Amino acid sequence: MDELLARYEEWNDFLIRIRDEDWNVPLGEGKWSIHDVVSHILFWDRYFRETAVERIAQGLNPTWNELDFDRFNREAAEKGRRLSKEELIEQTRKCRKAILDTIRSMDEVRRSGTYTDADGEAFDLEAYLKEFVDHDRHHMRQIEEVLLTSGRSRPE
Repeated sequence: MDELLARYEEWNDFLIRIRDEDWNVPLGEGKWSIHDVVSHILFWDRYFRETAVERIAQGLNPTWNELDFDRFNREAAEKGRRLSKEELIEQTRKCRKAILDTIRSMDEVRRSGTYTDADGEAFDLEAYLKEFVDHDRHHMRQIEEVLLTSGRSRPE
């Protein structure tokens, strides 16, 4: 779990290396900007923290449930556009750190347990974290690729 949490923390380090002038670069024609991608991850982190991590830390089942992903993502990008780059980075880093701190403070029984979410499905912190690390890395590769192909340097 410690290795997995370290990989989950990489997003925060990656985020601060994106240069100011690259923040609004789109990932492709008609696609989200880097700012939108960061918003998308922030709002998923908030949802994860509120509906799963905090509840599990309290010994409760998660209230996590399947959402309309397209709608959630669209709304996340829209809400994020109301935040400056600095506000978005601060909120994203703070939320991810809160998740990490809460999980690290849990005993092994809570961290490794399988819970029942609001849809009656099994919910497992480790499985979710593995999926989200892959998700983070997918977006990190997208960002690096668009910056390289547009003649910009990748985040250092």
